[in-house]
Amino acid sequence: MSYSIIGFGNIGHALAKAFARNGIKVSVATTRDPQSFASDAAAIGPTIIPKTLAEALKADIIFLAVRFESHPEVAKALASWQGKTIVDVTNAYGVPPEKLGGQPSSKFVAQAFSGAKLVKGFNHLVAAVLDQDPAVHGGRRVVFLASDDDDAAAEIGVLAENLGFAPIKLGGLSEGGLLVQARGNSWGQLIFKDLVKFD
Repeated sequence: MSYSIIGFGNIGHALAKAFARNGIKVSVATTRDPQSFASDAAAIGPTIIPKTLAEALKADIIFLAVRFESHPEVAKALASWQGKTIVDVTNAYGVPPEKLGGQPSSKFVAQAFSGAKLVKGFNHLVAAVLDQDPAVHGGRRVVFLASDDDDAAAEIGVLAENLGFAPIKLGGLSEGGLLVQARGNSWGQLIFKDLVKFD
């Protein structure tokens, strides 16, 4: 299984650190030349590999960690997303619900990535919290996952555990997705909730 993170801002960095902590190889890409952020990637760890967008999109599991407004640009990079799992880490705060056709933001994103399985996840924590080691006081920091594809949600759940998090599945995008999305000037009820699960 291969992984990539598209977008290398604060959230992209935080996700890359989670992979690095666990020695898991992940490609990172932006629309810029990989050389421009190679030293940033190297500073996080040897398993963080800077790549071009085209190369990074060859991964099986792709974390979409760009600004919400930039997702259509990324979606245009491949004619078909068949066989890919997209983890939607975007937040559509400030985007009017009518621009989303009244749908949950992740449903709107899923339409752009035609053929992909989409899981909403890792977006409810601010970068500074996501950046920290998820092992907290003997427990694990919670990440919420929502998807209309149970297999994809299970697959990302296993990855979240491998990264040290405690995944909690919220159901489909129209139900669970609403709890962890931003739209217009409102945030879902679970956004910013920093929870720890004790086994």
